[in-house]
Amino acid sequence: MKSHKDLEVWRKSVRAAAKVYDVSREFPAEERYGLGNQMKRSSISIASNIAEGAARQTRKEFVQFLHIALGSASELDTQIEISKLVFMDSPLDGELDKLQVEINDISKMIYGLIKSVKRGLE
Repeated sequence: MKSHKDLEVWRKSVRAAAKVYDVSREFPAEERYGLGNQMKRSSISIASNIAEGAARQTRKEFVQFLHIALGSASELDTQIEISKLVFMDSPLDGELDKLQVEINDISKMIYGLIKSVKRGLE
């Protein structure tokens, strides 16, 4: 199997996690440690699970970790949606929209990778 660093979805996930950190710095203090912290955890989990899965011995294990990464992406999407409601009409709204598009693209890429890896199992 490839190294996780060879996977475009991993590279995009790492960049998205860095953007989550940037965006969450703009949250009010009381939310930096609540919603912002949870968003950071979810974003880190996406890239981390892709990396861990790629390092596993079997394709089946890789798929399992990709599903976990997909779940983390769904968590982050939900947290972004909540943030958009909480910070509606603020300067953060546009940044959150862009971040949500990125996370949706990453989710599609993970799903495609799952399908590809599963084909190799058949």
